Amino acid sequence: FVGVGGGNDFQWCFSQVKGAIDEDVAEADIISTVEFNYSGELLATGDKGGRVVIFQREQESKNRPHSRGEYNVYSTFQSHEPEFDYLKSLEIEEKINKIRWLPQQNAAHSLLSTNDKTIKLWKISQRDKRAEGYNLKDEDGRLRDPFRITSLRVPVLLPMDRMVEASPRRIFANAHTYHINSISVNSDHETYLSADDLRVNLWHLEITDRSFNIVDIKPANMEELTEVITAAECHPHQCNVFVYSSSKGTIRLCDMRAAALCDRQSKFFEEPEDPSSRSFFSEIISSISDVKFSHSGRYMMTRDYLSVKVWDLNMENRPVETYQVHEYLRSKLCSLYENDCIFDKFECCWNGADSAIMTGSYNNFFRMFDRNTRRDVTLEASRENSKPRAILKARKVSTGGKRKKDEISVDSLDFNKKILHTAWHPKENVIAVAATNNLYIFQDKIN
Repeated sequence: FVGVGGGNDFQWCFSQVKGAIDEDVAEADIISTVEFNYSGELLATGDKGGRVVIFQREQESKNRPHSRGEYNVYSTFQSHEPEFDYLKSLEIEEKINKIRWLPQQNAAHSLLSTNDKTIKLWKISQRDKRAEGYNLKDEDGRLRDPFRITSLRVPVLLPMDRMVEASPRRIFANAHTYHINSISVNSDHETYLSADDLRVNLWHLEITDRSFNIVDIKPANMEELTEVITAAECHPHQCNVFVYSSSKGTIRLCDMRAAALCDRQSKFFEEPEDPSSRSFFSEIISSISDVKFSHSGRYMMTRDYLSVKVWDLNMENRPVETYQVHEYLRSKLCSLYENDCIFDKFECCWNGADSAIMTGSYNNFFRMFDRNTRRDVTLEASRENSKPRAILKARKVSTGGKRKKDEISVDSLDFNKKILHTAWHPKENVIAVAATNNLYIFQDKIN
């Protein structure tokens, strides 16, 4: 991504698209989360219908050594089903809110998936051999009469078509009163945290019947509630450190060594508001929808409605970098409030080297920012531009009366087409972008 292709061009080319072609999108097919595993060989998506689809990267072909391996469907399974809470007369949606991979320990892969209330640990394993030649049963599985067995056979392993199985290993339930918005695997690979609107819980991966409440911001009187937790994440290297963000635009960094209940944060990150730009929408657009530590653990990135900010963990009073995602929407906040778009929760992600960041916008646009050169680009995920190996053209939005040939007017943006979920391969310049019910995969240009 950085410097690829030279000059001022960000040379990203289209790789593939997965998803239905029809325009009438079923609600259940809308992608609600995207996540690469630690090696980047697997890519998982969750949707509003409670399904998890895992894509596996094919090995590079010897005939075409320069072609990158494409991602093809590896496994599909139903992770969550709709439920009904009879005590509260509430329907619990099956929608997958988050997926987090666990580091691979053996031949099988493991991931955590969650809906609003229940977290599940799934094991994904594959078989490509079957045993044949049993002594006590026939090939169709029926038991043989022991008195008719006259010889001893040694079973042999024969190749078979690959079969991928997804099996639920553990179910972590009944710990959240409010909707779960985040799960994050800790660097000790033994614990993970889950966060809802008012609480953060710490779980051990082996223990399902209890968790430890490490943050509780619920007031004694709910009428005094002024903020909610919007996202939480564990530090990538220090298993005692985590952060959580709030709807007031603040981020709290907590150290679990200081106290069992982290009511007092170790660090408090907040940018003072400019009084001259204060408006009715200030508090809504300052709400943080996503927080992500850099791979190095030195920085963290937060996404609010209009911007992405990068914070140095050693400096609490202001971010070290601020990138405007779609500043041209500031004049449209009134209509965005009326159609509820102002409450959309955009995510953000780092590239593997922490040198570039990506986040989504409307009209199926997504934005990339190079932290070294401070260059940025707007790209579009659309079927019209989806020719294999076609280089993506930078898009520009015009706010004035006159617009240039390649520009699109801010008034003609489609706010129903939004890119909320993106993921960056941990080692290579390959990105996955979820646009409604389609998953787009792009890679940097191969010279």
